[in-house]
Amino acid sequence: MAYFWFKAFHLIGVVVWFAGLFYLVRLFVYHAEASQRDEPAQTILKAQYEIMEKRLYHIITMPGMVVTVAMAIGLISTEPEILKSGWLHIKLFLVALLIGYHFFCGRIMKKLAQGECNWTGQQFRALNEAPTILLITIVLLAVFKGNLPLDTTTWLIFALVVAMIASIQLYAKKRRKDKEQMLESIQQRTSVSSAS
Repeated sequence: MAYFWFKAFHLIGVVVWFAGLFYLVRLFVYHAEASQRDEPAQTILKAQYEIMEKRLYHIITMPGMVVTVAMAIGLISTEPEILKSGWLHIKLFLVALLIGYHFFCGRIMKKLAQGECNWTGQQFRALNEAPTILLITIVLLAVFKGNLPLDTTTWLIFALVVAMIASIQLYAKKRRKDKEQMLESIQQRTSVSSAS
């Protein structure tokens, strides 16, 4: 029975942790793009994003990571022989990378608060793809263990995931381009009306 309790709370921890990681880096995007705003909006937005980032990191993301890792240790304690499995070694390595990513995000959060981070919104959008790739790989390893099928269905699902990621990136690029065109249009109207 302990195994099922550990597993249930492990999955809950994973959901909370990833929700926090995904949203945290999205806040970094907005925080970085706030630099393009005029004052006083820039200062107000940066202060608000800083508060949101700290709360998200310390109240949601960090506890999600702690619960995930603690429950994983509990799961392993109920089945210690699983430590001999090769797929688990790969999964643990990927989880270690994810923990490194988590603390790297904490470092970026501090640099943003101090005004020392020069990353652009586009760079943060790219950074936000890392946990997606890790999540997919970790889940596949956990579900299939050492028997990951490499048949046509698997490759179709993989292609679908890649297509989804590409479409999200293309949509974001289109939104940025539309925003730039709208700003240019507003600037042109402003200069025409001030000239008359």
